[in-house]
Amino acid sequence: MKPALAAVLLTLATQLHAADATPMAEDPVVEARLVAISEELRCLVCQNESLAASRAELAQDLRREVRTLIRDGKSDADIRDYLVARYGDFVLYRPPVKPSTWLLWFGPFVLLAGGAAGLVAYLRRRAGRVDATPLSATDRAAAEALLADAATQRPKDDR
Repeated sequence: MKPALAAVLLTLATQLHAADATPMAEDPVVEARLVAISEELRCLVCQNESLAASRAELAQDLRREVRTLIRDGKSDADIRDYLVARYGDFVLYRPPVKPSTWLLWFGPFVLLAGGAAGLVAYLRRRAGRVDATPLSATDRAAAEALLADAATQRPKDDR
């Protein structure tokens, strides 16, 4: 009896946590526009997901707001402008190139160029410090003897 009761409770417990699917708009055209617009917008909570992919409550509210704006007849550009005015350029995955976003757009290239210049300067300074010391005749003979000895001890390939 206990195993049967446990099975029934387990079955009921899994159904209690099931959630309804998020309702789509009544109009498939509205939903298609919503998906297209929200793919280009950043979730303000997750920050690493698009508004379309996020499951955060704020993302659901923003999608609801975008649906309302679409139904009100706003264009895609009007909707983006509304969200940028409300949340700033951060809401866009591709913010516009303007003075306030120059660091975002060009900062990585400046850092890369600075790193390359630093590496070149370091290598040039290091090359200037190393003195080329010629081998003496005894050192050259010792090196050649070691190389010849290593060549004779190397096992041959049986291929």
